[in-house]
Amino acid sequence: MVESEDNPQKDADAAPQEVPQAASGPQAPQQPPQIEVDDSQAECCYANFCRVTGTPEELIIDFGLNPNPFGVPSEPIRVTQRIICNLYTAKRMLHVLELTVQRHEAAFGALETDVQRRAATRRA
Repeated sequence: MVESEDNPQKDADAAPQEVPQAASGPQAPQQPPQIEVDDSQAECCYANFCRVTGTPEELIIDFGLNPNPFGVPSEPIRVTQRIICNLYTAKRMLHVLELTVQRHEAAFGALETDVQRRAATRRA
């Protein structure tokens, strides 16, 4: 409540305003607030390597490009991007990634993460 400088009790003594009552009947589901995102300064990169480490408070995700994705790389993989977030954000990210992969697999089929098995099915 805002009080005027010349009379602090003026607004406190005023009658409370009526709160509009919701219409009877089924209520429409509330839409989540729309968050505006400005990605005009975002830098994009491709990664086929990911390393996850962390601390008790944070998750550290490193991304890079492995020039030899089959077998052990002969040179160090250069990390080009690093994301550090708290574990609450990491858990939300995990959830949205799971949903996204589930939707993709429902539309296009299972994603085989074992490269050898994936290559064997392509030959067959």
